[in-house]
Amino acid sequence: MSISTEAELNGMKKISEVVATTLKLMREFTKVGISTKELDDYGGEILKSYGAKSAPFETYGFPGYTCISVNNEAAHGIPSASKILKEGDLINIDVSAELNGFWADNGGSFIIGKDINNHQPLVDASKAILQKAINQIKGGVKIADIGYLMETEAKKSGFKVIRNLAGHGVGRSLHEKPENILNYRIKSNRERFKKNTTVAIETFIATKSTIAVEQKDGWTLIGNKGGYVTQHEHTIMVTDGLPLILTAANEIWN
Repeated sequence: MSISTEAELNGMKKISEVVATTLKLMREFTKVGISTKELDDYGGEILKSYGAKSAPFETYGFPGYTCISVNNEAAHGIPSASKILKEGDLINIDVSAELNGFWADNGGSFIIGKDINNHQPLVDASKAILQKAINQIKGGVKIADIGYLMETEAKKSGFKVIRNLAGHGVGRSLHEKPENILNYRIKSNRERFKKNTTVAIETFIATKSTIAVEQKDGWTLIGNKGGYVTQHEHTIMVTDGLPLILTAANEIWN
């Protein structure tokens, strides 16, 4: 959406703080031995305490309050009572929600307990690439140029990007224009970021795969060539200078 009033900015700030705080608290709640359903229920209670509604549930009928993807799952993992978290698991939590007609989105990947499977380099690359990308975004910058930066930085770190998942506009609904803020450059895309618009910028950094493939459950995505994927995401407002990071309270860069 394009922010044109103080009330709209305040509405976006509020819902962004809600999803960011929910993500932070869910990350702190995560531990070895709990199920992803326990974790999701905890997140759902936090959203409800703010009067917010789960965006994936409200928009798509997703079977959970949040998307929780573990190990080889690239995105849209379904919370499950039978999925018990273990030491060294790579987990991604993606929290998006609606409050008073405003929508925001954020996510982050991290390791549970000790990094016995050496996932940290992939996590660190994803965080760093998101930070570099966001720091380059301002009104007038080509969306394709940010995609080029993301893929170039991923290659420098020895990784790939998932090409069929993307960031997107957000604000008055979960997914708005621009619809494809990709992790690579499509030269024909001449679209530019516009000042005062709100967008969700997210990385999809992978060890082996370049395409996310939907599984039989109709939701869970897994890389086409296996391996692992990390994602980090902030909702931002584009300005003439550095963007306003609306979901900064998630502390995914800490």
